[in-house]
Amino acid sequence: MLTSYLEFAIKTARQAGKLLVFLQPSFRQAKTKSTTLDLVTKADYLSEKLIIRNIKHKFPGHQIISEEQNSLDNSKFKIHNSYFTWVIDPLDGTTNYSHQFPFYCVSIALVKNNKILLGVVYNPNLDELFYACAGKGACFNHKRLKVSNTKSLNKSLLATGFPYIIRESPGDNFRNFQNFCLNAQAIRRAGAAALDLAYLAAGRFDGFWERELKPWDTAAGVIILTEAGGKATDFKNNKYNLFLHREILASNKYIHQQMINLLNDK
Repeated sequence: MLTSYLEFAIKTARQAGKLLVFLQPSFRQAKTKSTTLDLVTKADYLSEKLIIRNIKHKFPGHQIISEEQNSLDNSKFKIHNSYFTWVIDPLDGTTNYSHQFPFYCVSIALVKNNKILLGVVYNPNLDELFYACAGKGACFNHKRLKVSNTKSLNKSLLATGFPYIIRESPGDNFRNFQNFCLNAQAIRRAGAAALDLAYLAAGRFDGFWERELKPWDTAAGVIILTEAGGKATDFKNNKYNLFLHREILASNKYIHQQMINLLNDK
């Protein structure tokens, strides 16, 4: 049953990605959603419209949580856990997109009873397709994915991001960033959490952490990571909950405790 859902998600992600690439030259300008630095372009809305139209046509009884049509407050999501729920980010990396920096993606996941059943992350610029089904492993362009086997934080390449509310948030990530800079091999901050998680699943990164994330930022990436052998928790090492946690620590599992120690180093 999940296979048909996955095939649908892959086809839809590819369609949305193709649309984003086609539209990008026309959408250099973006507007902010609020007084924060959170940007949105017309391309976000058009990609979302395409994905939602496909879902409603194919699965009219399913619920949808999408970045552009839902509240930014996780506590306000009104969903029935027993229903199939699509969690989508039609354009993860909008700031990159609006500046024509080619690191952005489409993210689509299917959730039921608080369990992520499948996830697809598609980077249309490089035609990189990452996907996974629960219990079936993860793939990159139809080849099996596996996390890195790096066991030392000192030899690890990490990824992170900074929240859009960075100017007023106490969880601005600067202290953590400094600590990891001094204890890891290097850090990258590319600006698309779903793609960061997919790259972690592919062994390109060894660890990732970020604050103030929403379900659409992480849903697809988390199942791709865990199905590739990785681990996802909050900063206290509690199993990551898509609708509960606003912070995530993800890794190849080997350096997880080392990252936990640094994140909680006061």
